[in-house]
Amino acid sequence: MGIEFIFSGFIVGLLVGLTGVGGGSLMTPLLVLIFKFPTAIAIGTDLLYASITKSAGVFTHSRLGNIEWSIVRNLMLGSIPASFIMTYYLKGIDLFAYENVKIINVSLGIALVLTSFAVLLQPIISKKTVNKKTRSPVNTKILTILLGFSLGILVTLTSVGAGAMGVTALLLLYPNMSIKKIVGTDIAHAVPLTLFAGLGHLNLGTVNGYLLLSLLIGSIPGVSLGSHLSAKIDEKWLRYILAIILIIVGIQLIR
Repeated sequence: MGIEFIFSGFIVGLLVGLTGVGGGSLMTPLLVLIFKFPTAIAIGTDLLYASITKSAGVFTHSRLGNIEWSIVRNLMLGSIPASFIMTYYLKGIDLFAYENVKIINVSLGIALVLTSFAVLLQPIISKKTVNKKTRSPVNTKILTILLGFSLGILVTLTSVGAGAMGVTALLLLYPNMSIKKIVGTDIAHAVPLTLFAGLGHLNLGTVNGYLLLSLLIGSIPGVSLGSHLSAKIDEKWLRYILAIILIIVGIQLIR
C-alpha cells in the first residue's frame, strides 16, 4: 500500500470528521494536483471512497433519529436519474482528451469555489432561517427533487457538492429543521448518490481499486478521530481555513 495515499486518506477523513465537509472537496483536487492522477480517475475513485466513508455516518444518524427519509427519497427522485444521464453522457466522450479534461477541471474548480462559500454561509443561513415561514409542501417537494437533480449532475461530473452545498440548500428549503437533521439527511442522500455515481464510473473504467483501498485504510480511523475531536476544537476557524483552501484549489483548477 502507498503510505502517501493512506496518509492522505487519514487527513481528509480527519477533516470530514471535524467539519462534516471535505470528502470530494479535498480528495479529488488532492489526487489531481498533488498526485497527478487523471481527473476522471480521481473523480471516479473518490465517489466510491465517499460512499463507503460516509456509510458509517448514516447508521449513526439513523440510530439517533436525525434522518428525514421522505426528504432523502425526494432528493433521490432527482439525483439518481440525473446521475444516470450524466454517466451516459460521459460514456460517449473521451474522458482523457485534453479538451474534455479541461472542461471537467473547470467544472470541478467552480464547484470548489461554490462549496467554499457554502461552508462559510452555513452558520449564517442556519441562524437566519430559524422560525421562518415554510413553503407549501408541494412546492417544497418539487424544489427538493430539483435540488437532487442538480446534485446528481454535479456530483457525477465532479464528485463535489453532496456535502456542503447539499446542506446549505437544505437549510434554505427546510428552515425549521434542526441542523442535526439537515446534516443527517444530507449524508443519508450522499451515500446512495455517490455509490450510484461511483458504480457508473467503475463501468466507465475510471476507478483505481488499489488507490481506493489505500485511501479507505487511512480515512476510516481519520473520520473516527475527527468525530471525537470535533467537540474540542473551534469549528469556526476550521471552516475559515477549509474555505480558503477550497478557493485556492478551485482557482488553480479553473486556470
